[in-house]
Amino acid sequence: MIGAPAAAAAAEHAQVALVVVTHDTREEALGCLDALTPDAVDELVVVDCGSDDGTAAAVRVAAPTARVLELVNAGFARGANAGIRVTSAPVVVVANADVRFPPGALRTLARTTMAAAERGAVGPRVVYPDGSPQASARRLPALGTAVGHALVGRVAPANRWTRRYRALDVDPSQAREADWLSGCVLAVRREAFDQVGGFDPGYFLYVEDVDLGTRLRAAGWRMWHDPTVEVVHRVGASTTAHRIRAVVHHARGLDRYVARHLLHGRYAPLARLALRAALTLWVVATLVWERLAPRNVSTTGERVRRRHHALTEGRP
Repeated sequence: MIGAPAAAAAAEHAQVALVVVTHDTREEALGCLDALTPDAVDELVVVDCGSDDGTAAAVRVAAPTARVLELVNAGFARGANAGIRVTSAPVVVVANADVRFPPGALRTLARTTMAAAERGAVGPRVVYPDGSPQASARRLPALGTAVGHALVGRVAPANRWTRRYRALDVDPSQAREADWLSGCVLAVRREAFDQVGGFDPGYFLYVEDVDLGTRLRAAGWRMWHDPTVEVVHRVGASTTAHRIRAVVHHARGLDRYVARHLLHGRYAPLARLALRAALTLWVVATLVWERLAPRNVSTTGERVRRRHHALTEGRP
């Protein structure tokens, strides 16, 4: 890792690339690109993962300077890795198509990333379209916290376990370290990303960001939350129409993460069987909850938040 004086110099002149990963979200991708100012980034890559809605062609017309990669739909992790590989900037911001960046946001994230030699990744403050915060800078909970949240989180969302689980007990306006940062928008230092081998392609959708944070910290890098940059995440553009598949992919991601990072020893196979049974119940409960949840919600933003929380409650 570089020293402090060199880090400060690198931060001042940091170049930044943006990699947008999309699947059947043409209008969201065009909206993301349209919101960028001409000098927002040094490199722009759009990775289209098997879209059937003409995303790639539309992006080429709307953003002729962007590099467009057309891939089969092999998942977010593979798409992000492919996009990062064709860039050269020392900092790369990976984002979903449903993220909107204000002017200067991407270069600020690059400067923050390079400002400290030990920073491997930086995440901004993420909000819903109505301005309410998303829990985008999280901790890995203790077992008791996870169990308490799982048992009473739905019926009493303000309980102390759920607040800690979702980092609601932390002031989102304060810069701080995190165990993992949401992959909806994530600035990564190329050196750190390459050192750990990038995103694990074994994750199709969800939990790849938790896994990356775990491996970066194990390699000595730190994850940093920068609330001076605020981005809007419109949430779930590519998963709303495929709810069952999204929940199943999430459960599979959790199964892979726990098996790779938390289950060890002679009883690991039995523990994994129990885990898979619990995840199956979680999938069923999530889908039932969504069907039974009240539909007379007053605002679109609240409906989006409920769907988002229903899908992401099971994260570590």
